[in-house]
Amino acid sequence: MAMMGAMVAFSIDAMLPALPEIGAELSPDALNRAQLVVTAFVFGMGIGTFFVGPISDSVGRRPVMVGGAVVYVAAALTAYAVSSLEGLLISRVVMGLGASGARVMSMAIVRDLYEGRQMARITSFVMLVFSLVPALAPSLGALIIVGWGWRAVFLSFAIFALGVSLWYLLRQPETLHPEYRRPLSFKAIGAALRELAAHPTVRLSTLVQTLCFGMLFSVLSSTQQVFDVTFDQGAAFPLWFGGIAVIAASGSVINARLVVRLGMRAMVKGVLAMQIALSTLMILCWLAAPGTMLSFALYVLWTASVFFQAGLTIGNLTALALEPMGHIAGIAASALTAIATVGAVLIAVPVGLAFDGTPLPLAVGILCAAVPALWLTTKIRRDSDG
Repeated sequence: MAMMGAMVAFSIDAMLPALPEIGAELSPDALNRAQLVVTAFVFGMGIGTFFVGPISDSVGRRPVMVGGAVVYVAAALTAYAVSSLEGLLISRVVMGLGASGARVMSMAIVRDLYEGRQMARITSFVMLVFSLVPALAPSLGALIIVGWGWRAVFLSFAIFALGVSLWYLLRQPETLHPEYRRPLSFKAIGAALRELAAHPTVRLSTLVQTLCFGMLFSVLSSTQQVFDVTFDQGAAFPLWFGGIAVIAASGSVINARLVVRLGMRAMVKGVLAMQIALSTLMILCWLAAPGTMLSFALYVLWTASVFFQAGLTIGNLTALALEPMGHIAGIAASALTAIATVGAVLIAVPVGLAFDGTPLPLAVGILCAAVPALWLTTKIRRDSDG
């Protein structure tokens, strides 16, 4: 299950060291467009997430997982062979569609087999392994690029997905019992979406989650260029990114320890307030001392804070949104995750394309997302508030 979930992180983070070479070969007149390789994958994954949950509830987990892997591998091999950026971006969207099967099924299978403390134990193990992938993937991607070129990264994606799928087919039987299968009904999906849109807590929580995802994907899209172009740290980028990922992984652990005592909304508000302060400081520091060691040190800290923020906000916002939707939890989870992911791409693309050789557009973009996110969080009310 951890390797199934890790397909997503590996597919994003292993690409980051390849962006300069992709830009130079496929888009030499507009190097910033290489960032779209990241957001195209996320966009496809967001679209796929909406459908795979309801489909798997009807036909079972194995067909969705295996079918998604087939789509993912075919798209990865196509990406290996394309000669244009447009073809690469289309392949990445299709890769995201395929990866959404593994992304959703990894948690659905655990939910089928376990509950209570046993489910929490398995989920914790999955997240522990999953959190290590962003730390290792850029270094692995860089090694592959040095040895075989950037296109070989796509072959590694295909090999990884084939290995995980084979392991899954050999070791994991179908987990959705026939009596729990539900017919695929577009009428039921439409009714669920209308109910989600009508509930103010769900609407607000989804909007805030979209902004938080948007901040995360904006940094993912631009950070390699900032390290390379702005601070001349391109060669060491995989090491810096790995260190940031290890630090940021503690966010989920800290949230688990504090959320029961402080509450979900208080955690989200506190972290977003911290992000506003750090983003403002990042902007002022760059304006006062651009290109210095101080600005580089603050950029590393600030980047880690955006990843750290994700661990303390996204899970809480998901819980807030799903709390009043327990009777349609499966469809609601797929729909909310899909909406937030696709909406986040619409934020991240213009922020990434605004890169001008400095971290200023990125920091301003994060600040412009964090301010309304905090304001919207103050408006969230739970049904239990009365």
